[in-house]
Amino acid sequence: MSFLSATLARVKPSPTIAVTTRAAELRAAGRDIIALGAGEPDFDTPAHIRAAGIRAIEEGKTRYTAVDGIPELKAAICAKFARDNGLDYAPSQVSVSSGGKQVLYNALMATLNPGDEVIIPAPYWVSYPDMVLLADGTPVTIEGALETGFKITPDQLEAAITPRTKWVLFNSPSNPTGAGYSWDELKGLTDVLMRHPHVWVMTDDMYEHLAYNDFTFCTPAQVEPGLYDRTLTVNGVSKAYCMTGWRIGYAAGPEALIAAMRKVQSQTTSNPCSISQWAAVEALNGPHDFIARNNAAFVRRRDLVVEMLNAAPGLTCPTPQGAFYVYPSIAGCIGKTSAGGARIDSDEDFATALLDEQGIAVVFGAAFGLSPNFRVSYATSDAALQEACRRIQAFCSGLG
Repeated sequence: MSFLSATLARVKPSPTIAVTTRAAELRAAGRDIIALGAGEPDFDTPAHIRAAGIRAIEEGKTRYTAVDGIPELKAAICAKFARDNGLDYAPSQVSVSSGGKQVLYNALMATLNPGDEVIIPAPYWVSYPDMVLLADGTPVTIEGALETGFKITPDQLEAAITPRTKWVLFNSPSNPTGAGYSWDELKGLTDVLMRHPHVWVMTDDMYEHLAYNDFTFCTPAQVEPGLYDRTLTVNGVSKAYCMTGWRIGYAAGPEALIAAMRKVQSQTTSNPCSISQWAAVEALNGPHDFIARNNAAFVRRRDLVVEMLNAAPGLTCPTPQGAFYVYPSIAGCIGKTSAGGARIDSDEDFATALLDEQGIAVVFGAAFGLSPNFRVSYATSDAALQEACRRIQAFCSGLG
């Protein structure tokens, strides 16, 4: 319609939300659907965190708060960065928003001018490029590869930087691949950034605590202290603390940037939910033993899915270092026809036919900027994953 914004025409709805919605519609219509598209843990929010939220309600902590977070939560965030990452921030350097997505969006809206470039390694979370476009910036993607574990190299980063580059948006462990950068791998990238002082770094560390086996998480300002004054370190309580619906994300960075983000938030949502903020204080300050228990389940599920998908004809599925996703390649399936008669010329064709013929909902790789692949979330029960992978094997075996 002509009265809609031209900016809106440049972006698309979230494909991950679209897949989840479609799966729910089919299930409501009576189809036997297993949805592997949701990016959230299937575990309940831990009891002590829920209790903190209930206590906040009972104590009347239900009014407006400071725009970007209560002092108690900002103090807990500062303590978290010092404890987990060796990063020293003052409360004035901290911003709290209604989820990590809003933190990223506020930062982009506060800093981008038309023509400014944001480097985004691919595969990427589906919202990154569209948020850049909404803020009048230009997304510039660098493709990782299956052979490099979906991670970019210092040479690729160096080649992508131009005088118009304002940000590098960095995510490890990654959504959608689960790929995590080691200290040495990240040091190679930060060495490049140290040679380009006009480039800022925005990290999405949402999956920090979902790190498995011998992989150790690290974040750019931790690896290279010289980047501290031009890094926005973004995190939240959604994933590791099983609090996706509570909608609390946060970031720390230079005071001038945090003040600009506060201005954006003051004219959009204002403060995050007061009840959720008090629950987040408990999440950050309280016991964390449940994270190791949840991670043990995620590792078991990851290994199950990787083994079963690698047994499917035409699929190659690397083992990720973190998060709760795998990102198998369907290169061996391209050009074939499904048992139901669907021609597989792209990963979107694959995902559509898989849903239609086997009732398995996954997100196609083009949505994440790298094909031919698809994303599976293994944040669901072992039984559902085993049945889903069995159906994927049957689907791939039927391609001819």
